[in-house]
Amino acid sequence: MGKNELIPLDNIVTVAYTDDNIRTLSDMEHVRTRPGMYIGKLGDGAHPEDGIYVLLKEVLDNSIDEFKMNAGKKVEINVEDNLRVSIRDFGRGIPQGKMVEAVSVLNTGGKYDSKAFKKSVGLNGVGIKAVNALSSRFEVRSYRDGTVRIATFAKGQLLTDETMSTTEENGTYIFFEPDNTLFTGYSFRSEFIETMLRNYTYLNTGLAIIYNGQRIISRNGLEDLLNDNMTSVPLYPIIHLKGEDIEIAFTHTGQYGEEYYSFVNGQHTIQGGTHQSAFKEHIARTIKDFYNKNMDYADIRNGLVAAIAVNVEEPLFESQTKIKLGSTNMSPGGVTVNKFVGDFVKTEVDNYLHRHADVAEVMLQKIQESEKERKAIAGVTKLARERAKKANLHNRKLRDCRLHLNDPKGKGLEADSCIFITEGDSASGSITKSRDVNTQAVFSLRGKPLNSYGLTKKVVYENEEFNLLQAALNIEDGIEGLRYNKVIVATDADVDGMHIRLLLITFFLQFFPDLIKKGHVYILQTPLFRVRNKKKTIYCYSDEERINAIKELNPNPEITRFKGLGEISPDEFKHFIGKDIRLEQVSLRKTDLVKELLAFYMGKNTMERQTFIIDNLVVEEDLP
Repeated sequence: MGKNELIPLDNIVTVAYTDDNIRTLSDMEHVRTRPGMYIGKLGDGAHPEDGIYVLLKEVLDNSIDEFKMNAGKKVEINVEDNLRVSIRDFGRGIPQGKMVEAVSVLNTGGKYDSKAFKKSVGLNGVGIKAVNALSSRFEVRSYRDGTVRIATFAKGQLLTDETMSTTEENGTYIFFEPDNTLFTGYSFRSEFIETMLRNYTYLNTGLAIIYNGQRIISRNGLEDLLNDNMTSVPLYPIIHLKGEDIEIAFTHTGQYGEEYYSFVNGQHTIQGGTHQSAFKEHIARTIKDFYNKNMDYADIRNGLVAAIAVNVEEPLFESQTKIKLGSTNMSPGGVTVNKFVGDFVKTEVDNYLHRHADVAEVMLQKIQESEKERKAIAGVTKLARERAKKANLHNRKLRDCRLHLNDPKGKGLEADSCIFITEGDSASGSITKSRDVNTQAVFSLRGKPLNSYGLTKKVVYENEEFNLLQAALNIEDGIEGLRYNKVIVATDADVDGMHIRLLLITFFLQFFPDLIKKGHVYILQTPLFRVRNKKKTIYCYSDEERINAIKELNPNPEITRFKGLGEISPDEFKHFIGKDIRLEQVSLRKTDLVKELLAFYMGKNTMERQTFIIDNLVVEEDLP
């Protein structure tokens, strides 16, 4: 049949479309059928944005709102076996007459009344209902004035409902166990939960959260947040300023780039929003006006580590997961977020700098150093940008995903896209043939990257690999332009692969530490062995898994040791970068002593490292 010929109508199969095809789902059915609309991705708990943490957050938001209404100063949280969660607050307790509806009927809640919850996080009457619907077991108790009403549910369906007398304090108790048919193989990770809880306490000074018996509390708000999270030494004491419905804290460090933590009504807005954009604009403008010099905003903000928290009446977020503020006004019909933040920053920061000449002097010195370095590499930067633009258009280093080919500006963080950084053509070829072309991009390195430890940012533009990688990620002006939610280092599981991995992490730590601190960098885990017989194939990621697989497939299964990614066929590779992908997140904390670690492992102390290696050498036994 020619390409212009019409297809005969009798060859078309028509699917019946009748009244029986029209369905009306109950509230709970709709949540379970379309969970992504309510909590984003499901996941298994291996990543902090996975759905089980959204469930926890939705319950906690209600308890935090009670604290903000001066009802209850303590919240108790227990996670049992990393599978089941209970939260007990000591607020007012859900009104008992509507308790069941409040946890099971969408668009039902007390937060539509701004008088009761003027600046609340949970406004849409959805959150806790989603927790109920997506849990195999869910229990709610409301303690009010000597009476407790208790209701239990399974997957959103009411099982029991009873009321009795009690001597316990007023408040609300919620228990939930996520449905493992939806959150396959899930497990809560304590480090993610602790970060979430500490953020709650920074924004609610005086609130005590008891997590599995551990007391978490903050007395100094955002100042504590910066002190706990900074991995570089501040150049001057943290400037901490508070006003009605706004709090900011900031300092400069010797690191490259900018680092921001932003919050709305106690909610961590990971992707920023109108309040963070306003802060960035006005902090630079205020500092420039204070010195009355022709300064570049990028120089002013280079090395800046800052946090901002605002309280907004009836905030509008860009998604149900509430990670980016979309509100332009502080309240319906009120002053704009931009003006509110700008007025506060202009007045308070300017006043502070006038009163603290020693801080102003250190700040000026840092800005001038940033300006000097920027001007020194201005010519290199221009040429590098032109090379990167041409390379992205004409070479094969970056095999982009359709998401960005169709939308060059990209919505990577929203779409959960990722980029694999691979070594050599064979590995990138295998991944390219196996990937999901809609959301997975591939960047191919040529040889080992340069050891960037101790070098200035000039090397980013002079080194072609670094320059092109920076351009592919779109992070030259900061990670707000990042095109991919996950930056995945995919190297061979051998000495060379480990070395390349270390060199890349060093590069990110040196010049883009926020990329790691915000949780965007991952290591791809690929199997070391394939153990199979005629009936079954098992991929093993460790010697222990290999030994267990041999026992399971006994006798005498075929054992293959994968020496490099290029040896894994594309058909096999799709198993390792699909829905069962194994990723190890690269984390960065203040206690990691990054400066000392980089100096030891990447510095010029060759003999010291050699002695360390000899003293700690472990010889791998011959494998069967």
